[in-house]
Amino acid sequence: MSIQNTIEASIKTKQLILNDEALIGRIQEAANAVVNSYRNDGKVLLCGNGGSAADAQHIAAEFTGRFYYDRPPLFAEALHVNTSYITAVANDYGYDEVYARYVAAAGRKGDVFIGLSTSGNSPNILKAMEEAKSRGMITIAFTGESGGKMKPLADFLLNMPSKDTPRIQESHILVGHIICELVEKTIFPKG
Repeated sequence: MSIQNTIEASIKTKQLILNDEALIGRIQEAANAVVNSYRNDGKVLLCGNGGSAADAQHIAAEFTGRFYYDRPPLFAEALHVNTSYITAVANDYGYDEVYARYVAAAGRKGDVFIGLSTSGNSPNILKAMEEAKSRGMITIAFTGESGGKMKPLADFLLNMPSKDTPRIQESHILVGHIICELVEKTIFPKG
């Protein structure tokens, strides 16, 4: 594949998102749910594996730090950033439990859980989503085309129109940025 073909494939995926009114609507609804949670003193917990973990951390930083302009921080945490916790829980309980256990400790009714999985089938993300649902959290799934096993667990399924992991991950960060921008502009409007 040439560089131009890779860029064209990325653009094609984003064009499919742009033309999908239902997906655009779900992105807006997910952003509204995040806004409502923050306005009710809630928080956002995010998780993923590999590149999706990096994307979760990136999105959390945009909420907690800033996106376009200086404003008060919003509580968001990527659940993998404490390596002592991850390695202890993985050793003692198994890797499938690392995020669910953290959600059990930190998640509260009305908080938002965002799980990122290109396949939608990552066992540790699925267990965390189940835990989040059991606690009354709002669940948002960032997945690939099918939604995988995360689909029925998601209040908001943000399934990117691709089966290609790099294109899915590029689209996840685009959609994550869109949600961060919508949240920031809604909670902290600039006059």
